[in-house]
Amino acid sequence: LPELFGHRHFFVAEHTLYNFMGWLSPQDYGGGFWEFYALNGKPLYLVPPDKPEYRIKCETNGFERTVPADAAGIIVTLFTFSHLSVKFESDVLSEGYQQLYAYAAEHPEVSAIFGAID
Repeated sequence: LPELFGHRHFFVAEHTLYNFMGWLSPQDYGGGFWEFYALNGKPLYLVPPDKPEYRIKCETNGFERTVPADAAGIIVTLFTFSHLSVKFESDVLSEGYQQLYAYAAEHPEVSAIFGAID
């Protein structure tokens, strides 16, 4: 977590990530140990545990769809980066968002991911 979100913000990032997942997928998410996914040896995003798919519903933009756990993890990690980037001035957070956004643009679930974060 410190490498992904920075040493100054990893604790609040962890809490924020779990809260966003609970808000976006209250019917499916119940906590657990998340998995890190990396790119070129550096952490890129986290994936929620235990289920192959999650129902994601974002009331602020009307998005509602069941997505694979991998896509759910990208969505919630992007939400977390975005939220914290507004709250804190941090190159680590903004660079993390940009890197994950670029990765998501090439992901098989790109339409769902971008639909959820739009």
